[in-house]
Amino acid sequence: MYNSSSVHTTCLSLFSLSASLCLHPLFKVHQWGDKSVRLINLCLSVCFPFSAFFFLFILSFFQVDRFLYAMRLHDDQLKDISARFQAEMKKGLSAESNAAAAVKMLPTHVRSTPDGTEKGQFVALDLGGSKFKVLQVKVREGMGIRRGGVEMEEKIYPIPKELLSGRGTELFDHVSESLKDFLHEKNISLEKKHPLAFTFSFPCEHSKLDQGLLVNWSKNYRVRGLQGKDVVKTLREAIDRTGGMNVEVLAMVNDTVATMMTCGFDDQYCDVGLIIGTGTNACYMEGLRNVDLVEGDEGRMCINTEWGGFGDDGALNDYITEFDREVDAASNNPGKQIFEKMVSGMYLGELVRLVVLKMAKRGKLFDGQVSDALRTTGKITTAHVAAMEQYKTGLNNTRDILTELDLNPSPDDCVAVQHISTIVSFRSSNLVAAGLAAILSRIKRNRNLRTLRITVGVDGTVYKTYPKRLHKVVRRLLPECHVRFVLSDSGSSKGAALVTAVAQRLASLRQQVDETLCPFKLSQEQLQLVKARMRAGLEAGLKTKGSSAIKMLPSYVYRTPDGTEHGKYLALDLGGTNFRAMMVNFKRQNARLYHKIYTIPLEIMQGTGEELFDHIAQCVSDFLDYMGMKNAHLPAGFTFSFPCEQTAIDTGTLVSWTKGYKATDCEGHDVVSMLREAIKRRNNNATFDLDIVAVVNDTVGTMMSCAYEDPQCEIGLIAGTGTNVCYMEEKKEVDAELSKMCINTEWGGLGDDGSLDDIITPYDMEVNQNSINPGRQRFEKLTSGMYLGEIVRQVLLDLTRGGLLFRGHVTETLKTPGIFETKYLSQIESDRLALLQVRSILQQLGLKGTCDDSIIVKEVCGAVSRRAAQLCGAGMAAVVDKIRENRGLDHLNITVGVDGALYKLHPHFSRVLKDTTEVLAPQCNVTFLPSEEGSGKGAALISAVARQMHG
Repeated sequence: MYNSSSVHTTCLSLFSLSASLCLHPLFKVHQWGDKSVRLINLCLSVCFPFSAFFFLFILSFFQVDRFLYAMRLHDDQLKDISARFQAEMKKGLSAESNAAAAVKMLPTHVRSTPDGTEKGQFVALDLGGSKFKVLQVKVREGMGIRRGGVEMEEKIYPIPKELLSGRGTELFDHVSESLKDFLHEKNISLEKKHPLAFTFSFPCEHSKLDQGLLVNWSKNYRVRGLQGKDVVKTLREAIDRTGGMNVEVLAMVNDTVATMMTCGFDDQYCDVGLIIGTGTNACYMEGLRNVDLVEGDEGRMCINTEWGGFGDDGALNDYITEFDREVDAASNNPGKQIFEKMVSGMYLGELVRLVVLKMAKRGKLFDGQVSDALRTTGKITTAHVAAMEQYKTGLNNTRDILTELDLNPSPDDCVAVQHISTIVSFRSSNLVAAGLAAILSRIKRNRNLRTLRITVGVDGTVYKTYPKRLHKVVRRLLPECHVRFVLSDSGSSKGAALVTAVAQRLASLRQQVDETLCPFKLSQEQLQLVKARMRAGLEAGLKTKGSSAIKMLPSYVYRTPDGTEHGKYLALDLGGTNFRAMMVNFKRQNARLYHKIYTIPLEIMQGTGEELFDHIAQCVSDFLDYMGMKNAHLPAGFTFSFPCEQTAIDTGTLVSWTKGYKATDCEGHDVVSMLREAIKRRNNNATFDLDIVAVVNDTVGTMMSCAYEDPQCEIGLIAGTGTNVCYMEEKKEVDAELSKMCINTEWGGLGDDGSLDDIITPYDMEVNQNSINPGRQRFEKLTSGMYLGEIVRQVLLDLTRGGLLFRGHVTETLKTPGIFETKYLSQIESDRLALLQVRSILQQLGLKGTCDDSIIVKEVCGAVSRRAAQLCGAGMAAVVDKIRENRGLDHLNITVGVDGALYKLHPHFSRVLKDTTEVLAPQCNVTFLPSEEGSGKGAALISAVARQMHG
């Protein structure tokens, strides 16, 4: 014999299982014929004696499915909803469309998640429901929440109902008085100021972390006089009125942000916060460059999506059911918070009630009987829905709940109502999963990743009731994302304290970084002093021979090109690891260039002088063969970018090798003579004739090259691996018999006499001490590409040792001199480069840093490169003002020919150089003209000008 009670229970349990399985997206209506039949057969095999009775259950079950078909969303629909939400996010982030956006995407001014180094003691307020909490929160450095890193003492204070619709000052006076009571009860000392964190779970527009304008009330709050007002200011005023407290409100956040921060204290991958409870919301860390509503583009900021408003503009109209419309129409805010009304705990019970009521009215439940209780709004709550869905007791709970509503449910009524609850709650999970998938997809795309590892901090009663549903759907929609869900423990309270702790950490970090970089930020007074010292150095170099820090070497170039230059010239250029041979044909103010580049092997660079110049002669011979000009007799200009003393335009005595050259028997010798002798030796095997007309350095060559394009060009500047300036000096300053002569200043030596000691930092001293020429070329070591990267490395090393970068972890890479090349400054400071790409560059250097680390590295690079450009600008201001005064002019128009990778490739160097020159030399209009093929073409032009002058 069957026990009717036990079989009845078994039937209900099997149908409960059947209902759950059939809600899986794979169970679409057209597929029921396969999968559901197997479940039905299983039930019938167990319940055969009651098959007629059981068949009624089946009919009831499918009746509900057909009735609520619009609520059963398959994956294609969820992906469509997700895409729509992504579009709404983009609209909310844009300054142009934010005002009309349904999803407001409010910046919170929370710029960083916890990194574990936060510490301190805080007072916290948590206001967001019918009660509010006052807490004392202690945060210990280096310990997660699970290991006791955050300790709390709290007290819950009720809010009288009349205050929920009273005046704002009354509500906040009550909050302030409760705070004072808590401080007194916990014996919290008033001798020192206590930082206060405020969780305020209503939509606010933040202009900074401790300021927020209330957008609107929700959750049955109708407090007057606060909408559009600064809530933090209102709280501060209430605290002042109450008196007897020594607190400072440092941060205000909503509960979603607080939840993310709480979970982030334990998990560094937590960049998303999610609330699914009475209400619903989500927040996430967005790249600041994508947030139009906040100035600046460096770093990240938490965005409070306020996603409950999704659909307020009609974006979800084709997914909204008649029951959703009824709930919305009867709510306190019709037409608002549409998404929230479809998914949150405040409304799920009412949705179930409306469905049950309609089915009963149509005679599909309770034999058409409808009780007054079932007609009453709010009689079925979300807690009832959860109880009806319990795995083992759900159907019994359903029967009890329906009985309390003065209904007389049959077993098939219980199955049907349970199934209604399941469909409504499943839709909630699916919609939340679609919204969350949109956020995660945006984060993955922003970071340019193929796969994303991320943690979502979650809180709320609805989530706690159905956690696995959400997990499964999100992972199914985004299989390429590895998503971990962490349940927040007292998230809204702890999180506000952690936001404050993070803000304090960042403020302390900001102060220490600012103090470190302060010496690199030169004032106008300091730059004026540098200009004056450069001017004094220029004058001293012209008056004294050899003893001045700035050498002011004559180049024996007496004029710039005038456009009448013509003919073919060779240009030879030696200045690094390559040698370049060039043929330039000047014709009718045009120049055609042909060139070939040859490598100088290391063994040649560091061998004998004879081997070096023989190699150069061989390269010249090869080039003439290449051009088919072996027997031509061409004048040549020789660009030799090493320090030389000249007594004529075609002689130059090498002072010393630089740039890695160590060829013997060259220093103290005329380089033109050494090249001529090498050509003679070469002529024993193959004949070619070379008339070396001029030897110049690259700075003079650059000036001459640009002067060919612009007659006003009388200054040459190199801003690359090294730095130097030349200019056309008046005859009275050089030789009374001459009108002008180009002076190679060798301005890199400014400061060798100690004149720059007051602006030299400890990092500059370290770089100087470790260089191949300590105490020399001090100005060049502050401004040139050879040294800027090393200065940055020294600063980063110091910041890391102080625990301000890379979590205080000093890597072997960071300790390696020369590893941080100057090219990285240009890349890192590029306006088009996102911080994730900066992190990628750092990772290439073996430096594993956070987004915050990347911001600091970028700041260091900017401080060092900006100072370099400003110093060059101060030096240039001295040069142009000297030229203006020499010529007795009130105003000077002049062009500077410029070459060098630092000037051409760095994203900001050229602008800062120009701006500084304009400010420090206001009576001069200076144009900077980048040189093309500068030093080689310039050498050819010098040869042409020299030929013209000597007939």
